[in-house]
Amino acid sequence: MHNGYLSLVLHAHMPYVRHGDRDDRLEERWMYEAMLECYIPLLMVFDKLLSDKIDFRMTMVLSPTLLSMLDDELIATRFRAYLAKTVELAGKEVKHTANNPAEQRIAKMYLEKFRTIALFCSKLDYRLIEGFKRLADSGCLELITCAATHAFLPYVETEEAILAQLRTGMDTHERILGRRPRGIWLPECGYTPGVDRLLREVGLQYFFVDSHTIEHATPQPRRGLLAPLGTMHGVVAFARDDVASQQVWSTFDGYPGDYDYREYYRDIGFDRDMDYIEPYIHPAGIRIHTGLKYHRITGRDVEKQLYEPDWAREKAASHAGHFLYHRERQIEEAVAWMDRKPLVVATYDAELFGHWWYEGPQFLDYLLRKTACDSQIVKLITPSEYLDEYQEQDLGHLPMSTWGRNGYGEVWLNEKNGWLYRHLHQAERDLIEVVTAFYEHKGQEQERDQLASRALKQAGRELMLAQSSDWAFIMDGQTVVEYAVRRTHDHLANMRELLAMVREDRMDTERLTQMETAFPIFPHIDETYYLPKEAHRVNVSHQLVAASKGAEPAGVVLMLAWEFPPNVVGGLGRAVYDLARHLVRQGVAVHVLTRASDWSVAEEVMDGVHVHRLPTYIPAEQEDFLSWVFQLNLAMSDATEQLWKNGVRPDVIHAHDWLVGWAAMEIKERYSLPLVSTIHALEYGRHQGIHTPLQERIHNSERTLAHASDRVIVCSHYMANEVQRLFDIPRAKLRVIHNGVDLAQPPAFDQNRLREELSIGDGPILFFVGRLVQEKGVHLLLEAMARLRYDFGHVTLLIAGKGPMQGQWQQRAEEMGIAERVKFLGFVDDTRRDQLFLLADIAVFPSLYEPFGIVALEAMALGVPILAADTGGLREIVRHGENGATMYAGNPESLTDQLRWLLQDPKKRRQMAQTAQHDVLQHYNWTSLAIQTMEEYRLLGVACLALSEK
Repeated sequence: MHNGYLSLVLHAHMPYVRHGDRDDRLEERWMYEAMLECYIPLLMVFDKLLSDKIDFRMTMVLSPTLLSMLDDELIATRFRAYLAKTVELAGKEVKHTANNPAEQRIAKMYLEKFRTIALFCSKLDYRLIEGFKRLADSGCLELITCAATHAFLPYVETEEAILAQLRTGMDTHERILGRRPRGIWLPECGYTPGVDRLLREVGLQYFFVDSHTIEHATPQPRRGLLAPLGTMHGVVAFARDDVASQQVWSTFDGYPGDYDYREYYRDIGFDRDMDYIEPYIHPAGIRIHTGLKYHRITGRDVEKQLYEPDWAREKAASHAGHFLYHRERQIEEAVAWMDRKPLVVATYDAELFGHWWYEGPQFLDYLLRKTACDSQIVKLITPSEYLDEYQEQDLGHLPMSTWGRNGYGEVWLNEKNGWLYRHLHQAERDLIEVVTAFYEHKGQEQERDQLASRALKQAGRELMLAQSSDWAFIMDGQTVVEYAVRRTHDHLANMRELLAMVREDRMDTERLTQMETAFPIFPHIDETYYLPKEAHRVNVSHQLVAASKGAEPAGVVLMLAWEFPPNVVGGLGRAVYDLARHLVRQGVAVHVLTRASDWSVAEEVMDGVHVHRLPTYIPAEQEDFLSWVFQLNLAMSDATEQLWKNGVRPDVIHAHDWLVGWAAMEIKERYSLPLVSTIHALEYGRHQGIHTPLQERIHNSERTLAHASDRVIVCSHYMANEVQRLFDIPRAKLRVIHNGVDLAQPPAFDQNRLREELSIGDGPILFFVGRLVQEKGVHLLLEAMARLRYDFGHVTLLIAGKGPMQGQWQQRAEEMGIAERVKFLGFVDDTRRDQLFLLADIAVFPSLYEPFGIVALEAMALGVPILAADTGGLREIVRHGENGATMYAGNPESLTDQLRWLLQDPKKRRQMAQTAQHDVLQHYNWTSLAIQTMEEYRLLGVACLALSEK
């Protein structure tokens, strides 16, 4: 009995690079390289698994342009010649390397491989389609489709053009493979609201999106990324798994970068003498890759060593086992909280396997065999099989997203390629106009009408070929830009010429035939796909507006916070941001009023949160702090009045700490709104008492806000006891809702390089991050370092953060003689902070006062062993010996003893870190915490839906 499923998906695509007029186009060679190095080796792996009766499952996307070329007799003929030439070169290499046995062994490997491929192809008569059909018929391989020419659908303007891409893609799939696909790979995983309705209209059942698409869904799905999410139009989105992706794709940590694998860039096409290699490169003498490469990756900035096939094969087997092990652990962790078998969806470009990563097909062979035959935890499955097993899914609204750089559309729309779209959009409108006019006035002259219909079909082909996302991608990457520009220009020029023929009724049969011959793709294209519907223009902004209609927010929350990103001083700003954006994902509209700064915009929408940054006349840095607070509160009251006039009517006020209390109470009274306050920290606790008039004023402001609030939220039971003891408010008014963290993908980085950058040797690392103030207890860490230096002189302490105590503590480290082992790093951004966590052996938080301790959760979420003081909220997070270690607060001897224990027992550290990661997932995820907060709103009479029972 298996606990969960793994769905492996390969996206195979090539732009339409067939050039019938000449056989020396470098771009057409892309296709032959992919066939030789990727598609055929994959077919051979799957075919051998089938003959060995291995019950495997794979899903492959065969894009319609790729299918059309694989089904093309000219491509097959030219590939046969290309393969013969490659076999000839491999044979020549065996002789050429006769005096070098190590190289000759590799040459013989290539000769044997290419001859085996030739034999395999000859059995199929070079029709690879037949191989894919056979595998699909076996049930082991599910084949799905893509948009006709891989158009980036979010940037296609009209609904007709999107539907034409989808329908033509499906028609091509059925014509060549003999079956209608159930699923589709949206080009570049490019989704925008409204596309799901069109997928449903053409009969598709599922598609794939990047993980952040599901993470930002509204409401956020309870099963997270380990189950598909249904859309409101009845199709299902599968999220690609980030962890599985990074293990293969990551530049730093991905398997293909292993030093024993074959080096892609070192090829004999560039190494051999021109006289020798000339017959096997481009006829114009351009040196190109031949596919014969003799070296392994070896390492960075070192001389490349010869490739050792046996070493690489062993690594492929080892990495397959490693990959499966992590999927098993992933599923075992999820089984504890999911109500169905978890599903991990691992998606990749097919061309990675064999072309860029030579051993990729071997890796897949080992992985499929190990999973199918050995794993008792993970079972291979196709998306269609999963949907057959689980027919009901959670539902949600998905945002616009892609799997491209930074997750949205910047790769396909930027200063390098943005000029494309005005021409493409005009071409869409022109084609729709001419098709409409033709069918409205279609005459009785059958011959003329047939010619016009042919011209419109070819115009549709030309538009689709111009819409290929590959051209914008090439322009963004600045590779073969001239080719991409020329292809776009030529297709659009051809389309305009064809439409002019139809408009002016002057058909040029010879010219039309010439165009049809040049690009004979989609022979049965249906021009009526471009006939308009009502209000057919559906560009991205219109789709977003249309998707939002009828989806009223579950309530409007007005949040007041003195800090909010990018103005983040401590944990408050980050907690407000995380809560706000997760409320948005649950369908709540959130407006945040916060302070302005010189480098932030006055108004923006961040992850769906409406942020209003308000200027004050008095800078926050001035000594007259209370006057600045008063100015900020006045600005918040005025901004609320303006929002009200603009139609934004909050249902509840949510204030964060005393600094916004005056505005919160004023707005509550003026608009008769319920007031929820979150008290993140107390002045009394920060200073272990009230000692000055300013502290007294702040303490009284906290008390006044707490009493005026209808609900007071605190982040720990410790804080609840303190608020009740100090302010004497009813316990019934208090709620404990923890802070949380997002379980983001750990950053990929080179640990050795970071150690070199920080001048750290091989010893263990302790890491502290936080504000450098007395209450954080860094002075205790310095004392512990001084005590440890005799037993653990190779330990380094990294201190990240800024604050008033930095200079004093640096001086103290000098006086104690430990300055060489203590590094003050100053402020670090989130990415560097996470890298430092992952570099550290122990994260240490020796706070004297800590209302919650979110930074400890961030360390736990990354799997870093922690040592924390048993004070405040930290006491509730860390269980000594189970998910971390604790020390007596304020006690340097206790801190030293615990560090000694942890440094001596790395196995125990790892065990506690694994338990801590599980705890974070179970108890401190922001989705659950946002739902708890919504429930408090609802109990106060706010029109927010309590989703916790769903």
